[in-house]
Amino acid sequence: MEKRNYQKELDGVIAALDSRPSLLLQGCCGPCSSYVLEYITQYFDVTLLFYNPNIRPESEYNRRLATLKQLLAAMPMAHPPSLLAPGWHGSAFEQAVKGMENLPEGGARCTVCFRLRLEETARQAAEGAFDYFGTTLTVSPHKNAPLINQIGETLAQKYNVKWLPSDFKKRNGYLRSIQLSKEYGLYRQEYCGCGYPEKQDGADIDRGKEMV
Repeated sequence: MEKRNYQKELDGVIAALDSRPSLLLQGCCGPCSSYVLEYITQYFDVTLLFYNPNIRPESEYNRRLATLKQLLAAMPMAHPPSLLAPGWHGSAFEQAVKGMENLPEGGARCTVCFRLRLEETARQAAEGAFDYFGTTLTVSPHKNAPLINQIGETLAQKYNVKWLPSDFKKRNGYLRSIQLSKEYGLYRQEYCGCGYPEKQDGADIDRGKEMV
């Protein structure tokens, strides 16, 4: 099977635009959103959806949301996005991944997590009559961009709303997100969200090597 270049597919979508379509963009955090918003708000009217029930504990969720608001207040954009933050729904994530807590990072638990967040984005995009839905997740080199795009394409068919293909880490997108994070003094978390697997003694979350 031929390897797909999702950045080039996004280039094709943008090249074909004759207006500014609406985009519901799932934002995982401020640092990842920084470059994506700098780039994508040039072409789309963006509403940023901070739906991340995977983030634990709730205090960490609130800190990341505050960081995202800090970014939106500080970064100049010709077409600033609006923000939807439906609140923390940690129980939804815990129920979805029950029994997967000890699986390694990047495995089946992460697939469930991606789908949980993207399905809510697709549902709200359809409900709100958005032209497209997408995610900032692909800016991270730690995330499986082909898998994320495959999930998005499946949900696009289910909810009858167009998926925005992406591999935002391309063209130095991830490096640019680091630069913007430093420029605006953004908190950059040391773990993706859930912190699984936890230490066997139930002590501190094992934060691993994830840095987004």
